[in-house]
Amino acid sequence: MTETLTGTNRSAGVAYTQLLAEDSHPVPEYLLRDSPLEEGQPTRVPVERYTSREWHDLEIEKLWKRVWQMACHEDDIPDVGDYLVYDLADLSYLVVRVAENEFKAYYNACLHRGRLLRQEDGKRARDLRCAFHGWTWNLDGTLKEIPCQWDFPYVNPDEQSLPEVNVASWGGFVFINPDPDAEPFEDFVGDLESHFTLLPYEKRYKEAHVAKVLRCNWKVAQEAFMEAYHVVATHPQILAGICDANSKYDVFGNYARAITPNGVPSPHLSNVQQEDPLPDTSPFKMRHPLTNAIYDTQPDSTVLVTHPDGRSGLFTESGSWISGDLGEADPHMCQWLAGKQLETDDQYWENRRGNNATDDNGSEELEAESAAEEMDKRMEQMTAAPSNGASVREIGAAAMREGLRPVLGDLMDNVPDAELNDSIYFTLFPNFHPWGSFNRIVYRFRPNGNNPDESIMECLYLAPYPQDGERPPAAPIHWIGVDDDWTEAPELGMLARVFNQDTYNLPRVQLGLHATKKEFVQFGNYGETKIRHFHALLENWVSRE
Repeated sequence: MTETLTGTNRSAGVAYTQLLAEDSHPVPEYLLRDSPLEEGQPTRVPVERYTSREWHDLEIEKLWKRVWQMACHEDDIPDVGDYLVYDLADLSYLVVRVAENEFKAYYNACLHRGRLLRQEDGKRARDLRCAFHGWTWNLDGTLKEIPCQWDFPYVNPDEQSLPEVNVASWGGFVFINPDPDAEPFEDFVGDLESHFTLLPYEKRYKEAHVAKVLRCNWKVAQEAFMEAYHVVATHPQILAGICDANSKYDVFGNYARAITPNGVPSPHLSNVQQEDPLPDTSPFKMRHPLTNAIYDTQPDSTVLVTHPDGRSGLFTESGSWISGDLGEADPHMCQWLAGKQLETDDQYWENRRGNNATDDNGSEELEAESAAEEMDKRMEQMTAAPSNGASVREIGAAAMREGLRPVLGDLMDNVPDAELNDSIYFTLFPNFHPWGSFNRIVYRFRPNGNNPDESIMECLYLAPYPQDGERPPAAPIHWIGVDDDWTEAPELGMLARVFNQDTYNLPRVQLGLHATKKEFVQFGNYGETKIRHFHALLENWVSRE
């Protein structure tokens, strides 16, 4: 492995600016921007920030009740009268489409005796009626009716409108801010939209939306998706096609950006002897890129690991030892190969076991595979073993360019290789994570109730569609259980299996934070720039009066 020398701010290997200079197409200005984190920002933060109920309560009062936050996508409430319940901890808001291009958000509570006005999302309401006693409001929040109003002589109807919270839109997303003195959203978001000029989020529709409760703090969850530093240990199967340690990080006001080049091998492989490719092209047998050990999945979903020195061992899909003179295996590699696969991959094992049973849901599988096709292409590129980084990037970009041409037409002629190959991922404080360029991913993380040890993770795919055609309907949110495998959401494609590797770590991080003797966690100067930037902003918010 190639390690960064202490005191430097980047790994050995190709710089991202060099890759941009080699691009086959002109590179837009926003990819060339350089805005490093200023000195003096935190490299250590207290463990209690992730574990204590007191800190959770502080975040609710000082952050969530005051900050701009994404509540929903406009596609979630497409028609006048549609509404969505946005919950965070014990806060609850009702976001309503009150006119074709107008949204309002209210505190989700009846002004009579406090019942929630709505417990779940709804369609085409003509008014908002409390199910307890029937107090009713118009969609614009004005009072419509009080049953037996004669019994409330002291109530002035003009003073009984539903209390509103601030609302703004960006890229087709609806943001709210409960603070009546909040800064204008335009000031808060800054020039974020300038990074999305080729394919703005307004020109996309919600193709997929998957949510899952995680057994970890919301910051633990989102920080796992704010850096590429974890790739070398958590996603070893993609090291041949991802330049993880040479990611570029920049900060801009309330948002930060990371760019991880794809189609270029990891610098961690520079000193590893590269062996010939395995003759068996099975997707369930791989050579570990760092150790050259061969991982071979068995029909019973165990993994036979053979080390170059001749030792071998049999392991479970989570990397636990079963037998053999090799005592340890990479749990993430075992999980990738032997863990639960996507429905389309299960056919491989049916054939290998001689099971000729057919699947009743063929049409649904084809639809899910189609929805995730682009993500699977990206993963195939990242797991390939390139011989020449620049040519692989050109080839990969050309394939993506032509794949999107039926939808976006001649626009694709202007798209550089970088925007089609690379992982460009933003964080708008505090918890909104849109990916840049032509990647469809958007993440959101938030507390789950008032338990600092649980959070909600959501992944959305925002896909382009022909602008001269009808906007496709939005995918409904698909909740999977806290103990469910991410492959229960096949609409995510190969990313579901990547999530399994990520979220395998997260509950164990949370448990470790409770177990540690240390009072703080610590971050790398450069590779964890986005996390350091986030905590600098968080400290500023919670310290305000």
